[in-house]
Amino acid sequence: MNAYTRFVPETEPSAPVHDVYTLTRGGNLAQIVLDGKTYQLRITRAGKLILTK
Repeated sequence: MNAYTRFVPETEPSAPVHDVYTLTRGGNLAQIVLDGKTYQLRITRAGKLILTK
């Protein structure tokens, strides 16, 4: 699966599903805003996600 392959869940999810590579535009960092505060979502080299303020 490459960075732009769309993930399609097998069952209907109970919450919205977002592909992380779409959020990061193929990179390893995305900014997410909640109540005027910006958070960074980062993909580590090990393939894990870290969300920081």
